[in-house]
Amino acid sequence: MAYKLFIPGPINVSEKTYKAMAAPIMGHRMKEFSDLFASVEPRLQQLFYTKDPVFLSTSSSWGIMEGAIRNVTKKAVLNCGNGSFSDKWFDVSKRCGKNAEFLQFEWGKPVDPEAVDKALSTGKFDSITIIHNETSTGTMSDIAALMQVVRKYPEVVSIIDTVSSFSALPIKKDELGIDVMVTGSQKALACPPGLSLLSVSDKAMKRAAEVEGRGYYFDFLEFKKFYDKNQTPSTPVISLIMALDSKLDDIFAEGFENRYARHQKNNQLVRQWGYNHGFKLFPEEKYGSVTLNCFENTIGVDIAGVIAELKKRYSMAFDGGYGKLKGKTFRISNMGDETPQTMQELLDNIDSILPEFKK
Repeated sequence: MAYKLFIPGPINVSEKTYKAMAAPIMGHRMKEFSDLFASVEPRLQQLFYTKDPVFLSTSSSWGIMEGAIRNVTKKAVLNCGNGSFSDKWFDVSKRCGKNAEFLQFEWGKPVDPEAVDKALSTGKFDSITIIHNETSTGTMSDIAALMQVVRKYPEVVSIIDTVSSFSALPIKKDELGIDVMVTGSQKALACPPGLSLLSVSDKAMKRAAEVEGRGYYFDFLEFKKFYDKNQTPSTPVISLIMALDSKLDDIFAEGFENRYARHQKNNQLVRQWGYNHGFKLFPEEKYGSVTLNCFENTIGVDIAGVIAELKKRYSMAFDGGYGKLKGKTFRISNMGDETPQTMQELLDNIDSILPEFKK
């Protein structure tokens, strides 16, 4: 059964994007692929606000998140955690055999710049991981304030996950001084999952050249060697790059500022709907995500029942909470191609069901 997805990802994919994927396949060492790569790359650089390369990886974002740890950590990595996914990065670092330390914050709280400053001032770390938008709790940390701290420590390579925020608001990589900026295809970019993107600074590339045990598949130096030829090191998911090419056409046609404003409008519409029903936003409002809202189930609704009925009646789905917050919170995504009209349709449909499931 196909559902219209208002979950935090994967999200809905347009017919136009699907059709782009249906174009005949090409060889990844053919000129036609190099031309496709060359079409995508400069627009991605604009969307990343960077002059650095943007590498394409056939993997989930976790692939390049792990790869970044392997590429740039020589001494130790500081993993900042404030939710399920950022907490997981600490486990990933340890599994990579890296010396890792966990800077933990309460779920729903942002990463605190002062705590990061104190940790980095010890001189123990040469890399740091931060998730900009912690999807499990709908919490967006102040990336500008955090990077202002990180820039004080030139030996520290920053790895920033923008998987669920990229292209929904401006994240100016070069201006912020981000070294490795990671995102994926299945969130606000509104493409199917399976393609991840990362932009890597010269500083991070130089660090990678000094690190042993980078492996092959996610080796920054391999990415760069083939990037210079408008290629990828291994056979990529060509159909998804075609989808990305089409989606970039859409993004540039709409205009960045219009796109950001649309996401903000969608988000505020859902947030106000939640407040009107008596739901409470899980994070402090000023740290609430712009790509989804995570609400506490403060009025005792049978969320699982609402979701099941919404699927049955309207073929729509939102999320009933993640990890230890399952059932205690619910999450409604507003990213990608959604508009105030499509968001309102979802909310009206939920409203037609909600009274039946109040405890």
